[in-house]
Amino acid sequence: MSRKGSVKFVNPNQHLFYQTLKQNVQQYFSEKGISTHANASMVIKSIVMITAYITPFIIILFVQPAFWVSLCLWVLMGIAFAGIGMGVMHDANHGAYSSNQMVNKLMGYSVNLAGSVVFNWKLQHNVLHHTYTNITGLDDDIQSKGGMRFTEHDELKPAHRLQFIYIFAHYSIMTLYWIIAKDFVQFVRYRRQGVNVVSKREYRIQFLRLMLVKTTYFFAILVMPTLIFGIPFWQVITGFVVMHVTGSLILSLVFQLAHTVEDTDHPLPDAEGNIHNIWAVHQLHTTMNFSPGNRLLNWYVGGLNHQVEHHLFPKICHVHYPDIAPIVKRTAAEFNMPYLESPTFLTAFRSHMRLLYKLGRVPKLDDIMD
Repeated sequence: MSRKGSVKFVNPNQHLFYQTLKQNVQQYFSEKGISTHANASMVIKSIVMITAYITPFIIILFVQPAFWVSLCLWVLMGIAFAGIGMGVMHDANHGAYSSNQMVNKLMGYSVNLAGSVVFNWKLQHNVLHHTYTNITGLDDDIQSKGGMRFTEHDELKPAHRLQFIYIFAHYSIMTLYWIIAKDFVQFVRYRRQGVNVVSKREYRIQFLRLMLVKTTYFFAILVMPTLIFGIPFWQVITGFVVMHVTGSLILSLVFQLAHTVEDTDHPLPDAEGNIHNIWAVHQLHTTMNFSPGNRLLNWYVGGLNHQVEHHLFPKICHVHYPDIAPIVKRTAAEFNMPYLESPTFLTAFRSHMRLLYKLGRVPKLDDIMD
């Protein structure tokens, strides 16, 4: 199935809302005389996150501390690479980090530090997820897989009854699956589905880049510590798994709390392929903020707790989301549009778990969600 252009967002009565919202947000930046891109705090955070990822690995290689200390350093690396993904490469690959596209491109390559490739990520996230948010069969980020059911539109199976328990095992291997298999699966699938439409020559170049990134990453992080620095391989592989489990749990939970909770919608297009909201209003129905007042969380997760603002304005750097959030919320209220948010991380987490529990037991949620 070709996904491109398969769904249209139509509702002529809603266009004034998005026009007004964009004007209000643009007015904020004009009045403040500031750029929509990164500021000094964003640059400092980028340095902190990348340093926090690389420095522990250098210590592991050259100092070779006790194994338990090394495990702590691997955990720190997992926290840091999740932070890089959420707060550095994410903005860069949306073109939000800088007005200079070379800077965006360079910072976007930080995804390579986690063993993945940029072009697959952009297709999955920028194209499919941001365009078709929470639409079953189109949004790869909420596809039910690995024994999970994230939407009532997917078939209910007996194993789903326990998904609220084994969800953590599923989340903990997300980045391991990503770097080992997912990039290759997507590389082939997106071509067949018409999502990756580059020329044959560029497609071959992408494959070479994919293999180069994988080879370099696995050599640097798994082979080199043993082959060159003499660290026992069992220690290296254990630390490697610990790092990815740490990063996977963080990334999975942060993302799911914005889209797979009780109040967000998972609409389906009608027979003509229409969603009866314009794209911007669709984002308001399918996306939720959580813990918007937590400054530390907002700093670490790269503003992904302000997913409403991010989905409406993905080319604005996340450091500005707390400031434009009141504008978005006020404008949504003026036009009687939804603005979904959970006051705390724990509130959103509980909602996510309740939804997983319900999705594991009932074919349709309409009756129990009213």
